[in-house]
Amino acid sequence: MYLRPMTASEVKQWYDRELTRAFPPDECKPLSEIAALMERGRYEALGLYEEDALLGYATLLWEPAWPGYVLLDYLGVTAAHRNRGLGGRICSQLRARCRDRAVMITEAEAPVPGGDPAENALRCRRLAFYEHCGFRPVYEIGACGARFQALVLGTPPEGRAELAAAHRAIYGPERTDVKVPLGPEECPPPPRERKG
Repeated sequence: MYLRPMTASEVKQWYDRELTRAFPPDECKPLSEIAALMERGRYEALGLYEEDALLGYATLLWEPAWPGYVLLDYLGVTAAHRNRGLGGRICSQLRARCRDRAVMITEAEAPVPGGDPAENALRCRRLAFYEHCGFRPVYEIGACGARFQALVLGTPPEGRAELAAAHRAIYGPERTDVKVPLGPEECPPPPRERKG
């Protein structure tokens, strides 16, 4: 099993067959936006492959003005290969790939006080998964109309203000649906309108 960049046709297949089925619509960037970010050298789609079979995936997003910070945008295991430890394997390979080069940030939906118990249990499992892989919580953010826990791989940097500024910059000024960090009493901004 190896983690490698996906080709353009593999990205399209991954998007149609995996991403849009595994993530809520408000959390899926349009494929055209992903392609534009890749063309500008700001986005990388990686697949965990066994021969030609896609087992899992991770995508990375960064802002060149903030070197040393990268956002783990999507992480997942294909439906046919879940619950086999592959998510942890992807995180391990990402850790080796980014070691000493970048602070890796990721986000997972935060439990909602008084929310659906099954949904909250799933959110807690995702957070526990990231913590098991070495990520540590740093602050909450608002994105896509929801509250997320932001986590960083390894020890969080001392300068949380710099981390938050880099995190916000990675999304870019056009993302008005993102608030980094989000205060305890603040509501997440509404999701943005999709354009294709």
